[in-house]
Amino acid sequence: MAQTLRRFGRAARELATASPSRFAILVFSTLILIFTALLSLPMAAADGRPLPFADALFTAVSTICVTGLSTVAMATTWSPFGNAVIYLGVNVGAMGVLTLASILGLVISKRLGLRAKLIAAGDSNPMRAHGGPVNEGQTVRLGEVGQLLATVALSTLVIEAVLAVLLYPAMLASGVHPLTALWESLYYSAMSFTNTGFTPNVGGVAAFADNYFFLTVLMAGVFLGSIGFPVIYTLWKHHFHVRRWSLHAKLTLITTTTLFIAGAAVFLLLEYNNPKTLGSMEAWDTTFQAFFLSAMTRSGGFAVVDVGELHGSSLVVGSMLMFVGGGSASTAGGIKVTTLAVLALAVFSEARGRQSVEAFGRRIPSDVQRVALSVVAWGSTIVAISTITIAQITQADIAEVLFDVISGFGTVGLSTGLTAELPDPAVYVLAATIFMGRVGTVTLAAAVAATSRSQHYSLPVERPIVG
Repeated sequence: MAQTLRRFGRAARELATASPSRFAILVFSTLILIFTALLSLPMAAADGRPLPFADALFTAVSTICVTGLSTVAMATTWSPFGNAVIYLGVNVGAMGVLTLASILGLVISKRLGLRAKLIAAGDSNPMRAHGGPVNEGQTVRLGEVGQLLATVALSTLVIEAVLAVLLYPAMLASGVHPLTALWESLYYSAMSFTNTGFTPNVGGVAAFADNYFFLTVLMAGVFLGSIGFPVIYTLWKHHFHVRRWSLHAKLTLITTTTLFIAGAAVFLLLEYNNPKTLGSMEAWDTTFQAFFLSAMTRSGGFAVVDVGELHGSSLVVGSMLMFVGGGSASTAGGIKVTTLAVLALAVFSEARGRQSVEAFGRRIPSDVQRVALSVVAWGSTIVAISTITIAQITQADIAEVLFDVISGFGTVGLSTGLTAELPDPAVYVLAATIFMGRVGTVTLAAAVAATSRSQHYSLPVERPIVG
């Protein structure tokens, strides 16, 4: 038995260092199966009856992939044990399985070897996932991986603790019982920082629609979770010395802030006359809720207004924001804000006739641009196939299907109400979409591709006509 375990351990280490992407998919899949089994237990359900397999699997996927979509009523379905399992699952999924594996190895062995650094590097930068050499400068170098891991663990614990402390009195002010508020504040803090969006109470966030302090704390938690651990590490290391910030941190913060403000302005413009959403509110309430909706479409998943009542134009805008998502190596999903920033800079450089793509005195190499383009192409393909499949299965309105599919791919958690009504075949399709969105298109492509090979020759050049 011991020899078998040692062989399994050696095989896992070889897979982790040879192909971190395949190792990540393997561990993610294993965690989903474990949590599916836990959520299928009678003790996990409030009524003591085992949950149907499709619902247990979908909830496990949504938990580990920090998505927030659900086929069941989260507030009434789960027992205290079930809620504890979900709370643990979102924190495990938020850290990233490669990072978590490295942290556990560091705790056990008291040191971080090269193997563990290579494993963790796959989470800090998806471009390392192919297992081959990475020649360009990285956001987090191998020598800094140990400090990044400490930042991941400490920031998760500290930020969630601070959020819970702030949320507790806000919940008391809204009339929540002190004991109930104690565990719900911890639950909400985890769901905001991990960008999951599950709610433990009947009515969800809408029950706190008038408690702007509570909603502001949730937005702060979502923002901190969505910018990514490398950015948190940069801010912790260099504070307000902006010149020392990495290019990744600058692009992430600028693009995130721009999309947050622009999204709020567009929602305000499109929904101010909709009596079912923002149109029935006062001017200040309408403005605040527009910002809240903009923040949550980035990956937060909480909703005060009924998403199903938004205008079709707003659903399109929300889908665009969800598709972009948050920062790389964060608890958010989507194609990532840096992907959008790199492509926007490439388009701008092409329009200006520049030979290279530059930002803040740095040149962005061509391989990064190719990866950004690949991420968009893979993401669009996954969303399109999933939308067509689910639309064919359900014959539902295509706008609602597209919104929920992008919400799943971007691990956002907002829904028009369609997800809760999906038949089992569509549930499995959406679960696969969530999994691919969380694992990441770069990691997924690297796992499918063969091991990197050096090419010692180049073919003749011929330019096809494009555009």
